[in-house]
Amino acid sequence: MDNKMWKTLCAASAAWFLATGSLSAATPDVKTEVKMERQSLNLTQEWDKVFALSPKVSHRKVTFTNRYGITLAADMYVPKEAEGKLPAIAVSGPFGAVKEQSSGLYAMTLAERGFLTIAFDPSYTGESGGEPRYVASPDINTEDFCAAVDFLSTCDQADAGRIGILGICGWGGMALNAAAIDTRIKATVTSTMYDMSRVTANGYFDAMDADARYEQREQLNAQRTEDYRRGTYARAGGVVDPLPADAPQFVKDYHAYYKTPRGYHRRSLNSNDGWNKTSALSFMNMPLLSYSHEIRSAVLMIHGEKAHSRYFSEDAFKKLKGGNKELLIIPGASHVDLYDRMDVIPFDKIEQFFRTYLK
Repeated sequence: MDNKMWKTLCAASAAWFLATGSLSAATPDVKTEVKMERQSLNLTQEWDKVFALSPKVSHRKVTFTNRYGITLAADMYVPKEAEGKLPAIAVSGPFGAVKEQSSGLYAMTLAERGFLTIAFDPSYTGESGGEPRYVASPDINTEDFCAAVDFLSTCDQADAGRIGILGICGWGGMALNAAAIDTRIKATVTSTMYDMSRVTANGYFDAMDADARYEQREQLNAQRTEDYRRGTYARAGGVVDPLPADAPQFVKDYHAYYKTPRGYHRRSLNSNDGWNKTSALSFMNMPLLSYSHEIRSAVLMIHGEKAHSRYFSEDAFKKLKGGNKELLIIPGASHVDLYDRMDVIPFDKIEQFFRTYLK
């Protein structure tokens, strides 16, 4: 058997095993279907965003279920008097935020420009389901984007052939990861992106070494024991408040958004008690962007020139291939400026990008 035939056989065997769960085919009379059960969520009906509702769009709450059986909550924005099937965009982020904050602002603004959009709360956070609360996962949170694509692909008002995604901050990394696996995604935008697995494993600017990582693992695993003993999950704390005098500028910027009327929300992890401490464990062990170089669809990465996190986008962009990839650096902008500064976020460019690749 030659090498090419052997590779073909191995690939076929792996696909068969994943599809059937065994190395022997199931006969038609014993196949079963797994029903998707949608959890009933307690959704807030009044407008409780940190931004005002635009008169140019209609809004409603929707839910959908991911591949792990978690029901997600989203706000849908549709341009008023829209006709026919529309290009559609799913939005999420920042990491530790909720759809009533930055992602909702992005989604509503893009709906004003003619797109059907949803801003969703990731699993275990906000109004979405999932237990225990306030935990993150590189796999499940990537799946959240793919589940949003499931929803949009079957939405009567959306064109299943014209779906894009937009991830902000930590969900920029999730969006890139989703684009690497989901061929239904035709265009991806990341804004002020964090690579959460890289920053968790290596610290800012990759300052952590193997010894520092080991020490962190020891602390987190000790926390696991303590959590199990108590039957509760310790929280890591949201954005520090009050600010210490020597806080770095980017921490001051986070405080100015999450801890003031500008961006505070009662369901936001960053505005309150933060993630479960042990959420960091899976990100230390599972790199998010292993296959980003295989993304064939279009990608636009946006970052601020003055952002402490700029290197995440620049390094991730270096791995991308093809003429449909673009990195846009916004002069003078910080990381948090791209959360809600309407005079800084390049919505004209984002609209042009999606119109080009969702045509």
